[in-house]
Amino acid sequence: MNPRFFCPDGLLPDSDMPLPTAVAHHAERVLRLAVGDAVTLFDGRGGECAATLLALGKQPLARVGPRQEVDRESPLAITLVQALASGDKMDWVVQKAVELGAVAIQPVAAERSVLKLTGDRAAKRVAHWQQIAVSACEQSGRNRVPAVGEIVPLARYLAQSFDGTRMILAPGAAGALARKGRPTGPLAILIGPEGGWSPAELQLAERAGCAPLALGPRVLRTETAGLAALAALQTLWGDFPGDGHV
Repeated sequence: MNPRFFCPDGLLPDSDMPLPTAVAHHAERVLRLAVGDAVTLFDGRGGECAATLLALGKQPLARVGPRQEVDRESPLAITLVQALASGDKMDWVVQKAVELGAVAIQPVAAERSVLKLTGDRAAKRVAHWQQIAVSACEQSGRNRVPAVGEIVPLARYLAQSFDGTRMILAPGAAGALARKGRPTGPLAILIGPEGGWSPAELQLAERAGCAPLALGPRVLRTETAGLAALAALQTLWGDFPGDGHV
């Protein structure tokens, strides 16, 4: 696969197009690409364009081919609702959730969240996670960039309408995932923080219509649980191949 770059301001298929400064810098300074090298450009609106680098430096330019309607999205529209986790765990979760096909990542503040973010710090962190999502799309071949939502308290998220099925991971919950019916619309999976959901939060989620779900007999870490759930959902009802190939 050729190096892939996200062009947020759109593409100009079948033309010689100036490259965004950030794209040109990454191509030249980080990947050490040169004039004449082949790349792939996408703008997050679906599809992609093969391109050839014509110039780098102060006036970077690429010769862009026709838009190719390449779709690598999952048939499942899964939103990962992740309680804030400390350290670089959120970076990891966002990156891998995008690779596993999540269509959106919604960070929520839970009672037992170690990480506390408000105001400018919260906005900067969300912008950082959104860039991680972009990089994960460039790496994984996705042509639609999942949105990372602003951080909201769990109660505010649960009060929002959701036209689909919501599940909340809760150790000890009855009922295996494989015995649940395939969702007919969007799906949201809620993952607790390091200390788990509080009893009050689980009651609130149940009143909001979230189905409790357990992933086996072991308690998973917050940075593991959501990714395991995404992989299981893709295996059961999504786009994971059944021939053993990666």
